[in-house]
Amino acid sequence: MRKALLALIGGLMIGAFALSHAKLPAPAPKSDAEKSAEAAKAAAAKAKEAELLGKAQDKAAANYKKNKGISMDAPAKTAKKK
Repeated sequence: MRKALLALIGGLMIGAFALSHAKLPAPAPKSDAEKSAEAAKAAAAKAKEAELLGKAQDKAAANYKKNKGISMDAPAKTAKKK
């Protein structure tokens, strides 16, 4: 009984080791339509990120000017020399 149990555990360990080193099959090659759809999706995502970055930069610049006392509507006044 004990030898059968040890043989079973050993077999399971060898099987687990073999399974962990198994090679997966290569993925199927993509068609031209899938490649172009993926490229279009990536371009749209990049454009959206650029738009969001521009909005964030405009907001940061407006906040900076507001907190520095510079008005966004009127041109900056130059200090007069005394």
